[in-house]
Amino acid sequence: MPELKRFQHYIDGRFEDAAAHFESLDPATGAPWALMPAASAQDVDRAVRAADAALRAPAWAGLTATARGKLLSRLGDLLAEAAPRLATLETRDTGKIIRETGGQIAYIAEYFRFYGGLADKVMGLHVPVDKPEMEVTLRREPVGVVAAMVPWNSQLFLAAVKLGPALAAGCTIVLKAAEDGAAPLLEFARVVHEAGFPPGVVNIITGTGAQCGQALTTHPLVARIAFTGGPETARHIVRNSAANLAATTLELGGKSPVLAFADADPDNVVSAVIAGIFAASGQSCVAGSRLLVQRPLLPALLERLKARAEQIVIGNPADAATQMGPLATARQRERALALIKDSQDQGAVLITGGDVPAGFEAGFYLRPTILLCDTPKPPCWGEEFFAPVLSVMAFDTEDEALALANDSKFALASGVFTQNLARAHRLARAIRAGVVWVNTYRVISPLVPFGGYKESGLGREGGVESILDYTRTKSVWINLSDAPLPDPFVMR
Repeated sequence: MPELKRFQHYIDGRFEDAAAHFESLDPATGAPWALMPAASAQDVDRAVRAADAALRAPAWAGLTATARGKLLSRLGDLLAEAAPRLATLETRDTGKIIRETGGQIAYIAEYFRFYGGLADKVMGLHVPVDKPEMEVTLRREPVGVVAAMVPWNSQLFLAAVKLGPALAAGCTIVLKAAEDGAAPLLEFARVVHEAGFPPGVVNIITGTGAQCGQALTTHPLVARIAFTGGPETARHIVRNSAANLAATTLELGGKSPVLAFADADPDNVVSAVIAGIFAASGQSCVAGSRLLVQRPLLPALLERLKARAEQIVIGNPADAATQMGPLATARQRERALALIKDSQDQGAVLITGGDVPAGFEAGFYLRPTILLCDTPKPPCWGEEFFAPVLSVMAFDTEDEALALANDSKFALASGVFTQNLARAHRLARAIRAGVVWVNTYRVISPLVPFGGYKESGLGREGGVESILDYTRTKSVWINLSDAPLPDPFVMR
């Protein structure tokens, strides 16, 4: 058996071996391929203390905002150069297909360039108070040490929307990669190092939630927590944050509805639905997993979706011809298979898929799956699968479609397909979700914030305003008068 590749933590500007490691499995084969460092509570403490020291050190605190921006822009350039190497690692460790990882990582570089350009655009404020002898200004200063935690499914992107604004604002950061699929983020640390950030400004670790995650989110020196993951873990984090009163941003799960009206272009609907649920093997927080189809369109659209799903090329994610690879973990596939069976037991009709594709018993593969529902009762309609499973239901009226779309504990993203402009605007207003895509799906930009309502999270990431989440204001009062101060026992 070949020796497993060993990854390291990045703490205080140094690459370090951990005292303990755990195996990472190749989702395409199910076999171990690498050893990941398991951060102890002591490792976490060293990383946070390094970030706290760097926050005040002249090498970072003494930089102008423009200089910070140049570092971020350089990081973006180096990330674009490193994209092929990082994409290969992400594909190996998560099963995400190489044709997506390479392009996505190269585009993520734009996020660092965007925040690099924004770093010196965060302005203070002159406040015209009602006291003529006082000059009052508001300064925006970095909030402090940021604890960032990302899942395995799009971790370099989800790291960028935390690192970018945090560093642009002047914060320092400890970034915890998910224990599943940590390789690309641990390797990304080498890009950070090459970019020239001072020691301690960026620290990248991984480990279990119970040990590493809890120590990080309860640490007394952490001022802000930025988390992407599931709602249950988020609840633990919110409870943990009571220990340090850290502010939190939470980007959580989704069960995104896609509404297809009878006047929609069926080709666009099919392509968007395929992209929304079968791209990345359905392992996306914005996966369009609930398809609502106006009844006259349903038979033809369902037939075309079935045909397209059955034509998807399943294979080794490292092969450029592959269109869908495995799920990232065995437990994820087993959960999806169990939910598919439970859904059928509760009335959902299996249109295609629902099993392991022939010839792919090794690894964590699952065929693209479509289930037809008459009611919202089956679990496939309400539960997030994080798998290539599409649930379909017919509707008759716009009001009915809207009610079904909003009838979910999740509210992250949504899609509307119609040629009726007025209807598109009505639904964009009325759908309860943080993102509404009209006649398109799964499109992103660093200029556009994203986040959800309800159990899909708190706060927004991306866009211009997200940098303000990593600052706090300081009020500065200057007395311009030479006159003696009035009665000290009366607040003025």
